[in-house]
Amino acid sequence: MKTIGLLGGMSWESTSYYYRNINESIKASLGGLHSGKIALYSVDFAEIERLQHAGDWDATAEILSGAAKKVEAAGADFLLICTNTMHKVAPQVQAAINIPLLHLADATAQNLVDDGITKVGLLGTGFTMEQDFYKGRLREHFALDVMVPSKADCKIVHDIIYKELCLGQVKDASRVEYLRIIEQMVEAGAEAVILGCTEICMLVTQADTDTKLYDTTAIHAERAVTLALEKN
Repeated sequence: MKTIGLLGGMSWESTSYYYRNINESIKASLGGLHSGKIALYSVDFAEIERLQHAGDWDATAEILSGAAKKVEAAGADFLLICTNTMHKVAPQVQAAINIPLLHLADATAQNLVDDGITKVGLLGTGFTMEQDFYKGRLREHFALDVMVPSKADCKIVHDIIYKELCLGQVKDASRVEYLRIIEQMVEAGAEAVILGCTEICMLVTQADTDTKLYDTTAIHAERAVTLALEKN
């Protein structure tokens, strides 16, 4: 079994889902008392969040690159950045280490392509929905047509993530808002919706809607398990 490197803490709420999903999947695959070999470095999200909203992405890249080196030094065979938004600096992080980075957007997009989805809605932080580092990768590498909510709804989605989910708060009223936004994207032509922030799975699950949801946290974790268990 390979050692899975996790760069987490953004927020720790969603990182806990990674840890649980990976270990449950390893146990389901191997049985008995098996669990995943994991090297985890968890950052202080308050520092990252401040730099995000200040637009200082170079500083966030420096922090994450330093953390990634520590994960590599701990024996990880490959690395996951346990957040969609911080894949904005994935190229800098990959350049700082000698182990592969398992890109979250690629893992998600491959599932979409395999399922025959061509037009998809995207929910996430404002950075993920409005900037091109994520949408552009889906379009250029996987030929996906990506749509996002209206500007007003993007703000609702973003605020719920930072002001509630990252603080561990799950509110029914916020779930209603997310489901409304999902329905509007479906009405506009989306065949499915990406839960493109690792905290959203705390609020909305497949049981809440008939629309096909792609939970990036679960997809990323499952891909990590597959890679960890692959024979050389």
